[in-house]
Amino acid sequence: MLPNRNRSAVLCAGLTLAFAAAVPVAFAAALDYRIELVGVQPAGPGLTDVTVRLIGVRDGKPVADAVIFQTRVDMGPDGMPTMAGKVTPAMSDQPGQYRFRAETAMAGGWALTLSAKVQGEQETVRGVVTFKATK
Repeated sequence: MLPNRNRSAVLCAGLTLAFAAAVPVAFAAALDYRIELVGVQPAGPGLTDVTVRLIGVRDGKPVADAVIFQTRVDMGPDGMPTMAGKVTPAMSDQPGQYRFRAETAMAGGWALTLSAKVQGEQETVRGVVTFKATK
């Protein structure tokens, strides 16, 4: 038989393991979301409007009210990642869709890189969409 001190430790450890096994833990990861290209529209000389959608992978539903806190647009797809432009958020009337006006100095392949925080998630969602800008 174990001394009282050891019996208490074993009992406590056993209860902790039983409780942990009984409580389902569901933490979503950044990989549970994806950013998809919805549309690209010329917005004037050297400007392109880009609309993206943030989707929950598990249910396929758009995620509204995410906070996009970091954006970058560059010509990486055409082999010129140092050719970058300014990105300005624009209004979107569709839940889960996010619009941006990108300064695209020249026609060609561009990449829009986004970092977002989804309410209730600890990890940052990151995504890249590629698009063609016209002059």
